[in-house]
Amino acid sequence: MIGRLTGILLEKNPPQITLDVQGVGYEVDVPMSTFYNLPAAGERVSLHTHLLVREDGHFLYGFATEGERTAFRQLLKISGIGARTALAVLSGLSVNDLSQAVAAQEAGRLTRIPGIGKKTAERLLLELRDKLDMGAAVARATVHSATADILNALQALGYNEREAQAALKHLPEGVSVSDGIRQALKLLAKA
Repeated sequence: MIGRLTGILLEKNPPQITLDVQGVGYEVDVPMSTFYNLPAAGERVSLHTHLLVREDGHFLYGFATEGERTAFRQLLKISGIGARTALAVLSGLSVNDLSQAVAAQEAGRLTRIPGIGKKTAERLLLELRDKLDMGAAVARATVHSATADILNALQALGYNEREAQAALKHLPEGVSVSDGIRQALKLLAKA
């Protein structure tokens, strides 16, 4: 099993990268959350990996954090969820957001991900309920109603979830919905 790769980033073609590890070029599929945080080509990078061996080939998946790799492995254990769907889930939601969605049983957040329908989202929520570390997520789920409202408002205004989440990170703790929307729009206008 290949558990970690460290080398020089040669190519970036979403969702695949090529990583040169001492003269051997590894083609690695990564979720967009990892892809966006990669350095420029020619820079050194280190990824947690998961090797999937099937009849038609060996496939290597890379992740910036151990949490992403763990979530990917949990997703693969669910019947009907393959590597492409698991990557799509991790590309659409961070591990933290996925934990929050599972803790709050929010199928709507999962159905926004391309390729995830209502039945698949419900199956994911059911299967992942006890699998992901949700101690902190359950606590946040009870308090995050204002941030969820702000997120929904920003998405209704045409911002994608990644942009809206980036703006939410800069808001003060316990901000009201109206103030949060106003501050987030100011932040997004500057970007």
